[in-house]
Amino acid sequence: MKMVRAMLRPEIADAVCDGLADAGFISMTKSHVFGRGKQKGIKIGDMHYDELPKIMIMLVVGEEDVDDVLAVMKSKAYTGNYGDGKIFITPVDGAYTVRTGEAGI
Repeated sequence: MKMVRAMLRPEIADAVCDGLADAGFISMTKSHVFGRGKQKGIKIGDMHYDELPKIMIMLVVGEEDVDDVLAVMKSKAYTGNYGDGKIFITPVDGAYTVRTGEAGI
């Protein structure tokens, strides 16, 4: 199992979630977060915005599904501008349903 975490622009997060659902990846967690990338925020006129609002989408999928999830996320989140986001993939050693105690995703 792998956890896929994407930090994305708020205005495209719904399109990414809809694309994932259409591809069969229904289960996910979506959170409002703040952060910055290599550009250290953004400057508009005299104002410097150090941390920008982002949406973090997290889902756990089987290793065989990672490429499909990445393809959907990258195609739906792409604007070609700085700040489109970042996707992280990490191993998951286990998952359990609290209500039933059942193992697996």
